[in-house]
Amino acid sequence: MKLAIAVLILRSFIFAPFSIPSESMLPRLLIGDYLFVTKWNYGYSRWSLPYGVPPIPGRILGRDPARGDVVVFRSPGPDDHDVIKRVIGLPGDTIQVVHGQVILNGKPIPKQRVADFVLPLTANFDAQKCGATFQDVDAAGAPICRYPRFRETLPGGKSYMVLDQAEIPQADDTGLYTVPAGNVFLMGDNRDDSADSRFPAPIGMGYIPMERIEGKAVVTFFSTNGNASWINPVSWFSAARWSRVGEGF
Repeated sequence: MKLAIAVLILRSFIFAPFSIPSESMLPRLLIGDYLFVTKWNYGYSRWSLPYGVPPIPGRILGRDPARGDVVVFRSPGPDDHDVIKRVIGLPGDTIQVVHGQVILNGKPIPKQRVADFVLPLTANFDAQKCGATFQDVDAAGAPICRYPRFRETLPGGKSYMVLDQAEIPQADDTGLYTVPAGNVFLMGDNRDDSADSRFPAPIGMGYIPMERIEGKAVVTFFSTNGNASWINPVSWFSAARWSRVGEGF
């Protein structure tokens, strides 16, 4: 009982693990990454606790995130679940996407083309997820996925990589958003494959209330490509992507 209480306190108020289930935060986060999320950065709410119980209103010791923070939050709607995205807009900000470039408070966020993002095709990211247009092989003939990659730099100097696979009007050319008080505007780094604040629920997430933010992603502590088999202990190690362990944000 004491151990259960200690684990509950640790997960609710200090840090908690989070696993990446989708490709919406490529290239920084891969399916099969496991992260630690710190819980104290933005204060505490009902969603700091498992399953949002008890339903405590508002936030305690609330602090706003910074633009560029990668946060875990509870999605809106009846099918609520934990999601991870990047903070792009704060209360009062205006945001628009024009031809794939984010316009923040009337000024384009610099977007620089860099080397392609290359990801081996594995069990948890196969050819179906990559799509025929981006499939390739490496120098050894192994199948890979190759995406156009860009560097965005926010006001204040925060920089990160994003993917922009193609010109998709509903994702790359949007209306003008004004972030309401008490909310944030979140986007996935994989811009053409992310249901985020650009789209209203249930297609996307819309604006996210601050009290739904659970914590800040801080470090990757494990990663697997999905090729492991429970009956083959050797594969547990060969499937691990050890080079990703310790990566921060």
